[in-house]
Amino acid sequence: MSFSDTALPATCDVIIIGGGAAGLMCAQEAGQRGKQVVVIEHANRVGKKILMSGGGRCNFTNLDVRPEHFLSANPHFCKSALARYRPEDFIALVQAHGIAYHEKERGQLFCDDSAKQIVAMLLAECAKGDVRIRTHCAVESVRQREGLFEVRTVAGRVQAPALVVATGGLSIPKMGASGFGYTLASDFGHAVRPTRAALVPLTLSGRPLEDWQPLAGVALPVCAEAQGASFEAPMLITHRGLSGPAVLQISSYWQAGDALAIDLLPGADAQAWLDEARRARGRTELATILAERLPRRFAQRFCTVFDAEGTVGSLPQRRLHAIAEALHAWPIAPSGTEGYRTAEVTLGGVDTAALSSATMESKRVPGLYFIGEVVDVTGHLGGYNFQWAWASAHACAEALAAS
Repeated sequence: MSFSDTALPATCDVIIIGGGAAGLMCAQEAGQRGKQVVVIEHANRVGKKILMSGGGRCNFTNLDVRPEHFLSANPHFCKSALARYRPEDFIALVQAHGIAYHEKERGQLFCDDSAKQIVAMLLAECAKGDVRIRTHCAVESVRQREGLFEVRTVAGRVQAPALVVATGGLSIPKMGASGFGYTLASDFGHAVRPTRAALVPLTLSGRPLEDWQPLAGVALPVCAEAQGASFEAPMLITHRGLSGPAVLQISSYWQAGDALAIDLLPGADAQAWLDEARRARGRTELATILAERLPRRFAQRFCTVFDAEGTVGSLPQRRLHAIAEALHAWPIAPSGTEGYRTAEVTLGGVDTAALSSATMESKRVPGLYFIGEVVDVTGHLGGYNFQWAWASAHACAEALAAS
């Protein structure tokens, strides 16, 4: 569906900048509550990140959503919106549109068919509220005068008493991501907390990359820990470094220079296991022993890198102890991340200190709202960031309807 030739009205009730998950959700809710809504999207189509999420099937929410699944300088900020628009509320909308879905793991819900169904659902709901959507519409300037926000675009200007910023973050610039929302926030006197790539693969360089790059494609269950946070999930070795759910999750906490611990045998006692193997199967190659619990290629490479080739019985006890320690705290030091190019979300953003947690409205500028990823609220992997988009948009729409 193309909205590139939609005419902009001179005035409306609500202008929403950004046609992503949060923007479309807010538009449909406000439109159906009687507000005249205009959505402005600079890209050639709306919902781009929805379409590419979850491998094209959109992990649209999670059955278990709690405040502790989100990062923010103010961990309490997300509580109000999340409590008032729950996963079951969005699931009810999905079901009403006949979209089949399934739980993949850990409460993660995906479309059976395609993420296109979620975008189509949002657009259908927007149509019910007579929402006007304009794509291919870059914003040239935003200013406020005489109680109205004036947004000048390449397609003309539009004025409204309410402006919603749903511009997203910096992640995946090829999809059209930019820092426009942060700049706009700063222009209106809002602080923006430092941003960085999150839910992103970690990179290796130098010797660590040389050691482990040959295993690109090998995956194994691990427990990754940094800054007091830990995640037990699969890890994937790539041509550039490390990825997989465990690594993506911990990337939101890890920063260059920080310690990173990866337990290759979560829940096991490597020392006791190797001691028993040494007593009972002393003539067995250590790599063979390790391959009982680790991928064979990884086990072989581990022994090569740690100069531990040979039989388990031939290794001194102190050497076996060091190997056990390395299995529970793999001494791997990432050099950085793959950055916004592949990051699923952006950590940081518009400081919540100057926003109402109940309405998403600016405490500094009445009528100005910030929702979704542009705000300093970042969810874990697994549908949480979409649920924040839905919930923050819903909270904003309720406030708009009441104004």
